[in-house]
Amino acid sequence: MIPKRDEALALVHEYTGSPGLRRHMLAVEAAMRAYARKYGEDEERWGIAGLLHDFDYERWPNNDHAADSEHPSTGVAILRDMGVDEDILETILAHADYTGVEATSLMSKTLRAVDELTGFITACALVRPTRLDGMKTRSVRKKMKDKAFAAALSREEMAENCGQLGEDMGEHIAFVIAAMQLAAEDLGLNGPAAG
Repeated sequence: MIPKRDEALALVHEYTGSPGLRRHMLAVEAAMRAYARKYGEDEERWGIAGLLHDFDYERWPNNDHAADSEHPSTGVAILRDMGVDEDILETILAHADYTGVEATSLMSKTLRAVDELTGFITACALVRPTRLDGMKTRSVRKKMKDKAFAAALSREEMAENCGQLGEDMGEHIAFVIAAMQLAAEDLGLNGPAAG
């Protein structure tokens, strides 16, 4: 079973209070849907996997990186009880490397490739007066060279995940920017910064 989008969004709102984390899941959903279209895959399945990948993170953050408890295992258990399809559950488990679940499917490799990158692009947009509007790949790459900027996001992990997907990093960045631009209003990144 694939949850309907309104059901998945209701789960996100039930378990996640943070607007920033909610917007992150929406950004990942947008990128996953765009890649599903590019690869000729099931857009709804991929989008729901992206939307739900972190819905349990706020309640069970898993700071110790336990393989079988807290995030994402607790969320996956909730989704399994709802009857969500195993390929979606496997994709969600595989996005956290400490679960021991390998990203072997195209969907799981894509989730890993867009997860951190959407966060980095969001960080870049938040320091631009026009947010996502007019954002170029070169500006994101320039920020990647600044190790102090969004320091918690691993450039090496982003590059490795992009390579495992088989995409060129520059093209991958441009593709994810374009996907996020289509969802900019929902992401709160659709125009000039206030004030």
